[in-house]
Amino acid sequence: MKLNNISLKRVLPVVFRGSEGEEPVASSEVWLREEVRFERPEAYIIEAESGTGKSSLCAYIYGARTDYDGTIEMDGRDIRTLGIDDWCELRRTQLAYLPQEMRLFGELTVMENIEVKNALTGFLTHDEIMERLRELELDGKASRKAAQLSVGQQQRVAIVRALCQPFSFLLIDEPVSHLDARNNAAVGAMIAREAARQEASVIATSVGNKISLPSFRLLNL
Repeated sequence: MKLNNISLKRVLPVVFRGSEGEEPVASSEVWLREEVRFERPEAYIIEAESGTGKSSLCAYIYGARTDYDGTIEMDGRDIRTLGIDDWCELRRTQLAYLPQEMRLFGELTVMENIEVKNALTGFLTHDEIMERLRELELDGKASRKAAQLSVGQQQRVAIVRALCQPFSFLLIDEPVSHLDARNNAAVGAMIAREAARQEASVIATSVGNKISLPSFRLLNL
């Protein structure tokens, strides 16, 4: 069954306690709101200044961090009540996540990095992975070690890897921060196409260089 919505109710990072009348909370459309609801299959871009909690937001939704006040619900269920098996199932079938630091293995090749995840999901064939690498002009780098790539190339590899699974919500933290306009457009088209195919939602954070999606709702963090 598909996950349909994620709700944040009066959510605030613990580190921001006591700052309700100060930046970044006062102008936020996310922190301390009565309810912020992300619905599938809409796309959202969370625009934020550095240090306002955009990476924290993704980590909270993914269950990687719990240092927040308030409540986060998935289809009405408080995620603090989820057990390890629940999270494993959600991350395997419902939630895809690309953190800002990308977490590629530098000693592995581009293809090996992608296959680490695809071996767990069995979501794409080898030919489908190669087609996605070609689309992002990386097919000639498939056997190159990740540590030998530029940061922008690593970012594109990490995006291909993030898409190697079924998902209802794709969380991507500054996914195009190191990409030029052409590569931004290519990445945006790939993500939009895959989200549409899976009838999924995209939640992307941005400091300045916003991912190129055909339509989205913009929220200020």
